[in-house]
Amino acid sequence: MADLLDLSLVEARAALDRGETSSVELTQVYIDAIERGAGLNAFITKTPEKALAMAEASDVRIAAGEAGAMEGLPIGIKDLFCTEGVLATAGSHILDGFKPTYESTVTANLWRNGAVMLGKLNMDEFAMGSANVTSYYGPVVNPWRAQDGGNAQLVPGGSSGGSATAVSGRLALAATGTDTGGSIRQPASFTGIVGLKPTYGRCSRWGVVAFASSLDQAGPLTRDVADAALMLGAMAGHDPKDSTSADLAVPDFSAALTGDIRGLRIGVPAEYRMDGMPGEIETLWQKGVQLMREAGAEIVDISLPHTKYALPTYYIIAPAEASSNLARYDGVRFGLRVDGDSLDEMYENTRAEGFGPEVQRRVMIGTYVLSAGYYDAYYVKAQKVRTLIRRDFDQAFETVDAILTPTAPSDAFAIGENEDDPIKMYLNDVFTVPASMAGLPGMSVPVGLSDRGLPLGLQVLAKPFDEATMLRVAGVLEQAADFDAVPAYLGGGT
Repeated sequence: MADLLDLSLVEARAALDRGETSSVELTQVYIDAIERGAGLNAFITKTPEKALAMAEASDVRIAAGEAGAMEGLPIGIKDLFCTEGVLATAGSHILDGFKPTYESTVTANLWRNGAVMLGKLNMDEFAMGSANVTSYYGPVVNPWRAQDGGNAQLVPGGSSGGSATAVSGRLALAATGTDTGGSIRQPASFTGIVGLKPTYGRCSRWGVVAFASSLDQAGPLTRDVADAALMLGAMAGHDPKDSTSADLAVPDFSAALTGDIRGLRIGVPAEYRMDGMPGEIETLWQKGVQLMREAGAEIVDISLPHTKYALPTYYIIAPAEASSNLARYDGVRFGLRVDGDSLDEMYENTRAEGFGPEVQRRVMIGTYVLSAGYYDAYYVKAQKVRTLIRRDFDQAFETVDAILTPTAPSDAFAIGENEDDPIKMYLNDVFTVPASMAGLPGMSVPVGLSDRGLPLGLQVLAKPFDEATMLRVAGVLEQAADFDAVPAYLGGGT
């Protein structure tokens, strides 16, 4: 069993083709692992019967030589994706009992490619959070532990914390996530895995519960870069149902992993060196720069002058869009309803009980910045700054092929450590938000361990719709870093 759990997505696909295991056997191993790992609280809804039925169908297709790219591979789905007939909660009380009658385009693509669904993964409520502690279903636990004498439970990052923990803790071969301001990349860094946010528009948003519509983008969380390339190819594609979906062909992302970056120009932005940044983050970054240089890339110092405005700009635009998107949850059409003496009171009761404190905070911020008298002062100005941030990247990519930065400003912290300080929580996204504001592809690759023995990642950014180059650089970085540490949950550490 342990050997099957150690297989990567690509390795498992090859083992299935060779007949060394079956999808049913592989899926059952993961179903058992999920039960053993219940204490990590990674899953909101488990679907073992559905998984085994899908696995049986995959085995038939494999035997007939009709296997898809993800045939027979058991994966987890972030509970932001609508899945037909299976509970979809977005981590919120207000969607209690909501079972969609339709399938999101991304998950439909995965099932068409043969993937097997293990269940729906825990997440920050409506994807609002950087620690996976705002979920109505309780916090997700990082499978890693700090090597500093304590045994405190750590956050896995957010909002895709359930996805990150499931992959890192060997509860799923891979998982879907969504990234609005860093919610794939930051948890990947905290849990020692690979997290890939595609270019905005590469993956359809249809059937994904909306947080901030101009920022949300689905992507994979996987054990390595090759797995991310395989899964992205199965998730992506143009969708006529999504007006923001790019009408572009999906490249063979796996073919991009040439192992050769000689002659590529890698940009290092000065503005990502911030006051108070831990020395170990700078050390890790310099290690990554040196690995790129040794692999034959040319390192180029670049400037992204509006980077310092990215985080405050994000926390105007994202809450504004959230306040609009979440207006639909009123107790009338689906989910929770808390009755009152009038229609207005029913709305108030439902939203007060159904939304958690962080969602309420962001809805109120968003409503404020969109209100009369403040719209021009805040929202319009933020959109102008967003344009300047995008322009910085456009100018940088005139001279470089990719950009290398830290993924997060720290390693994973203890559950409850920063919950009373929203601003400190928001600062977890300081390195990931700029690319989100510009709609760029970005991915986090585990490169080393912190002084406390916890994983740290570096982020690779590329031009819009140039995921191929991003994966090419990330693959070389991964190979050079040779990160092979495993979490305490799997017997790693001390």
